[in-house]
Amino acid sequence: MSAHRRKAAVALAVTASTALLATACTGPSASGADDDVSKGATINFWHAWTAPSELKAVNSLVAGFEKAHPKIHVNVVGGMTDDKINQALRAGGSKAPDVISSFTTNNVGKFCSSGALVDLNPFFKKSGIDPEKTFPKAMNEYTQFEGNRCAAPLLGDAYGLYYNKDQFKDAGIKNPPKTWSEFEADAKKLTKSKGGSYERLGFMPNYHGWESTTEHYFGQFSPTYFDASGKSNLAKDPAFEAGFKLQKRLVDELGGFRKLEAFRSKLGDEWGPKHPFHTGQVAMQLDGEWRLGMALDAGVKFDVGVAPLPVPDDRADDYGKGYTTGTIAGIAATSQKQNAAWELVKYMTTDTDAVVGFANDIHNVPSTLAALKSPKLKYDPRFKTFLDIASDPKSTTTPASVNGGTYLVTIQQFGYDYESGKTKDLKAGLRKTDRQIDTDIAQAK
Repeated sequence: MSAHRRKAAVALAVTASTALLATACTGPSASGADDDVSKGATINFWHAWTAPSELKAVNSLVAGFEKAHPKIHVNVVGGMTDDKINQALRAGGSKAPDVISSFTTNNVGKFCSSGALVDLNPFFKKSGIDPEKTFPKAMNEYTQFEGNRCAAPLLGDAYGLYYNKDQFKDAGIKNPPKTWSEFEADAKKLTKSKGGSYERLGFMPNYHGWESTTEHYFGQFSPTYFDASGKSNLAKDPAFEAGFKLQKRLVDELGGFRKLEAFRSKLGDEWGPKHPFHTGQVAMQLDGEWRLGMALDAGVKFDVGVAPLPVPDDRADDYGKGYTTGTIAGIAATSQKQNAAWELVKYMTTDTDAVVGFANDIHNVPSTLAALKSPKLKYDPRFKTFLDIASDPKSTTTPASVNGGTYLVTIQQFGYDYESGKTKDLKAGLRKTDRQIDTDIAQAK
């Protein structure tokens, strides 16, 4: 999906989750999946893409499906946010969606637990498809909640490290950093002060620094967000303490929170051509696969390097992994045409050529293991880094929760307090954050 759409989806995750909480008791369809596909059907597919190139890609994908399934016609409705989708899922009716796609993987837990989307496990089993052998591990994880697989991956996003090869060469750095200690050393070496500010910053570590969110940092530490009983696990899993300490150390070593924020406030917009990585004001950038195309479109004057994010020094063998997320597809529980709807979902998410074609058109990461290796994929050689990250079984994501992405917002808020010095006792802060997350989940249930 486009960078703009992904950012908006993340920002709206809690809003959509709250809407789901209020009125999500959709329940399973009374009719179940008993429609006869052989007799033909017309189904409604709602998605969130809006850019002309994206709409063209979706229409091409659906046209391929209709060619393969001439008895099934698909009405396509674009530009549908999660809020609009949720309202339609509750209302049902002939104009409501039979199939939906959402950019907000954070809402999978709510989609599944509320019964708004049907469990796809019986459909996969009936079709003889094993999701664990079809989808990358992380994508397989973020499309289910407590055994209910109410969604399937529909293209993905992977996060890695972008670096300015020219600035690396000038600084005498031969290769991108593979461990966090190497990253720290490089970030300091690449930083050039100017007066009370910077001529160039090696890396913007602050949590407000575009994609440098807590979950993207922590993904490299392979954290366990919840224990076996479903309780928040931040204070017990040393990965979180290590992740917070790394980020805070970077903040302190690169000039301190106030100095960094003052510099950040004067930098270009994340989605515009004046992004500080594009302009050379920041030498390294944590970002998704879309940044490569955006940098090239902006006409950058330097050689753009792409690599996986570093990993902890004591987990050097994990290098190559990354954080992944993506778009999901599901079937409405209110649909009276679930078998026909499944044929569309199956085609969009498991047909190798369909997935590859859509990935080529949208410029996202394919969402099946077969598509990731397809010779029909078209991409800049540097893009392969993200294909490898998505394929890596050690790559991570954030788990689904009954109240959507609320727990991630709580963790990020604690991150703001810790990096700024407002909270000084990390362990006590993690315990307090655990309690807040557990309270929020208990209220949601």
